[in-house]
Amino acid sequence: MTGGSDEHVRRVRLPADRRTPAAARALVRSVLADAGLDELLNEALLLTTELSTNAVEHARTELDIEVAADEIGLTVTVSDFAVGPVDELVVGVRNLSSDISEVAERGRGLLLVDHFASRWGTTYLPTGKGVWFRLDRHPADPPAGDAEAEEPLAPHTSARGANSAAGESSGPSAAGISELMQTSPDPYADDPLPEFASALLTRLGEMVGAAGGVVRLDRGDGRGPQVLARYGRQPREGNELLRVPLAVHRPYAGELELDAAPSAYARPLAVLAAERLSLHLENDRLRRADVRRQGWLTFLAEASELLAQSLDVELTMALIPQLVVPRLGQWCAVHATDEWGRLRLAASSHADESKLPALHKVLQETGPESIQARLREASRNATQVPLGAPMEGFAVPLIARGQRLGTLAVGRHQRHRHDPDEVSVLEDVARRAALAIENARIHAERRRVAQTLQQSLLPPVLPVVSGIGFAAEYVPTGGDADVGGDFYDVVPLPDGRWLVVVGDVSGKGVQAAAVTGLVRDVIRALVGDGKPLPEVLSRLNETLVERGGGRYCTLALAAVGPGEGDRLDVALHLAGHDRPVLLGGGGGAAFVGAGGTALGLLDSISTPTAEIPLGPGDALIFYTDGVTERRRGRELFGTERLRESAAPLAGYSADVVAARLRATAIGFSVEAPRDDIAILVLRNDAL
Repeated sequence: MTGGSDEHVRRVRLPADRRTPAAARALVRSVLADAGLDELLNEALLLTTELSTNAVEHARTELDIEVAADEIGLTVTVSDFAVGPVDELVVGVRNLSSDISEVAERGRGLLLVDHFASRWGTTYLPTGKGVWFRLDRHPADPPAGDAEAEEPLAPHTSARGANSAAGESSGPSAAGISELMQTSPDPYADDPLPEFASALLTRLGEMVGAAGGVVRLDRGDGRGPQVLARYGRQPREGNELLRVPLAVHRPYAGELELDAAPSAYARPLAVLAAERLSLHLENDRLRRADVRRQGWLTFLAEASELLAQSLDVELTMALIPQLVVPRLGQWCAVHATDEWGRLRLAASSHADESKLPALHKVLQETGPESIQARLREASRNATQVPLGAPMEGFAVPLIARGQRLGTLAVGRHQRHRHDPDEVSVLEDVARRAALAIENARIHAERRRVAQTLQQSLLPPVLPVVSGIGFAAEYVPTGGDADVGGDFYDVVPLPDGRWLVVVGDVSGKGVQAAAVTGLVRDVIRALVGDGKPLPEVLSRLNETLVERGGGRYCTLALAAVGPGEGDRLDVALHLAGHDRPVLLGGGGGAAFVGAGGTALGLLDSISTPTAEIPLGPGDALIFYTDGVTERRRGRELFGTERLRESAAPLAGYSADVVAARLRATAIGFSVEAPRDDIAILVLRNDAL
């Protein structure tokens, strides 16, 4: 920085940064204060802002700012280091009577400089170019030959003509332009744009003497252009209106319209106001888009949660159109691919339910231009395909884990087409829906396999024996989606008796099912050979110990046969299993039997035999720990509650006893069973 007694000169180099105009204004304000030229502050700051902003935007290099003040005025020079053609900054001498549309097109900044500066010019050097302006306390035309002397320029300087004070009376003032530029929306208003646009349009109309004006905005929401602000009266027919489009991005579109007499500065100032308004409209568009995207994210999260809750294929497909309509489309149809690769309509929905029959009719039509053909194309090519009239929209393939599951067809709303955000959301919904359908299919297949395997481990029906009643209830854990380790069986013995088997293999799943099948088959093979029950249990224990794998089994074996008179004799062996409940025909319930060693844990076991006579109406209730360990919070169902629940069932048939106990155990808690529940009832049905 340098300075003198009669002149104040300061120079600074600034980066090409958005903060540079503010730094340049601070420099000019400081020099004006030192020189006592406060009356030039508005014009100097306005022109400095325009030149520094233009240099930052277009040159994108460092800037040299030189500010020189003397007793009568101020000179500001803004230089950059970008080498470009000379005509980039040529504007021409201002003449109020001439057409300056070319000036407006080349740059509003130079137009304002031309309007307010006493003199201005451009400088071209091998290292770059610069623009300078001069503001005098009392603007006046300098002598024709003194311009170069008053404002020395560097080599290759092109000076512009001086402004005449007489010609400025009708032009805008620096204070007016500053007020126009400083108009801002209310940051605390719910919707500040209408009031802001009205204030901006009013100031613009007053500056250019417009009879009226209007700002129209189309937000792309299907309502078309709406009046955002209005000034003055309605335009008269036949008047030539000044229209300036708003510089906003899709889906926004709009224009500023003025009913103003042609003048030198009407269009540039209208462009200035339109740009100012467009900036805040863009902010509004981005804010609304952000809010909308947050809404879409919430919608997708809720849709995923809802779809994940269903493990039924048909229910999942039925949910998809309910999610889409009416938020994302006028109608929606889900087509599933069958085992032959054909598409079948699985679910559909329409915002107007009365139009569903017509929708179904259109969806069933065939032909090269039909919607069916479009859907097949979308599924075959795994791409989005537009749908033509009469049901306009588009189809998205449903693909999960490389499997083509069908298509999701969505019809557009009547008022507007799908915007890119909606299309992206629909594609995301299709991906999530396809994954939910595939998960439901996998679960259904797994459930079928589990049910088939479980049925192979349980007897299809219990035998019908004269004088003996058998009944069983089985509830697998996981809603039939997995194979349980609990099992029961009734096997005929060679001596004419019947063997009741109730067991529980540790764990669940395929491995537990393998052990269950092994235990069941070994028991059937050994008792079929006439082996006594203690030997059967010992051989089975050896087999499980040799097999290893950490699986063990508890068993209750009861050989039942005719006794004296109407009595049944039961020989009970317990291998680590819970003691059964003896339900007397005349009332009363008690636990019977002696505990033994579980199978598969130790090399030797102990399984005492208990002889139990069953009189007419008496019943033995066998069960697994899924009954007694059923939880309600921290509370267990327990063996004592089982005995108390069984006592009132004296005298009922085996079927009723088993069904009632099952219902009591299930109703004990609202939670799904955590373990398999198996109940088998053996009853003396002698009359």
